[in-house]
Amino acid sequence: MSRLLSANVLLGIAPIALVIALWQGLVSFGFAPAVLLPPPGFVFGRLLQQLVTWTFQQEIAATLIRLFAGFAIAVVLGVSIGIAAAANPAINAVVRPIVRVLAPLPKVALYPALLLLLGFGHGSKITLVAADALFPILLSTYYGASTVEQKLIWSAMAAGTPRYEILFKVVLPAAMPSILTGCRIGLVISCIVVFLAEMITSTDGLGHALVTAARTFQAVDMFVPLITISLLGLILNGLLGALRSYLLRGFPEA
Repeated sequence: MSRLLSANVLLGIAPIALVIALWQGLVSFGFAPAVLLPPPGFVFGRLLQQLVTWTFQQEIAATLIRLFAGFAIAVVLGVSIGIAAAANPAINAVVRPIVRVLAPLPKVALYPALLLLLGFGHGSKITLVAADALFPILLSTYYGASTVEQKLIWSAMAAGTPRYEILFKVVLPAAMPSILTGCRIGLVISCIVVFLAEMITSTDGLGHALVTAARTFQAVDMFVPLITISLLGLILNGLLGALRSYLLRGFPEA
């Protein structure tokens, strides 16, 4: 088990090391000027300096608040609507056309309207994150709940289990692998969207820090927020993967 874990860690580190080596090579051989593409050592050194400053910690906190709030809303709505649509044909008939219309729509196109309705604070950004992360979670939940074996439901009904309890005791646990897969996709989308929203309009957050650095031609400081959001996404994805392994420890595919 430990050897398998070590191999997975090495496989995960290898592509990142390759990207950093390529980055260093582009700078060292003069393919990109250091003014526009600073060496990775300078960027990571600056990142370590920034991480201990209160100002940069506030930027990270603002981004995480919006990310977690939007993602949590997406999880609650996506799982609830997905299970309800799979269990009730009437709800499914209402939800299906709405999903078909709204799922392909780039939600960032709605951001100007959200700014007018909710202002430039947390509300508009949290709503945009929730709207973008909602559909992969909803669709994964619906698929997982729809493919639950009928004999499990019939057995529960034969045992006298109320219908609402069947949803929580049979359908939800059986659909959990698919739900967690949708959550991992939604988390990645949330990281991208919150950063993009802060770049477009914000007075704080990692996206705002990048735009501020770009406007003042601080190339090193411009790369620091990019590396930070990437590391945050990597850490959060790892934590969600660990949670998935814990919740699905009884499933064969886990």
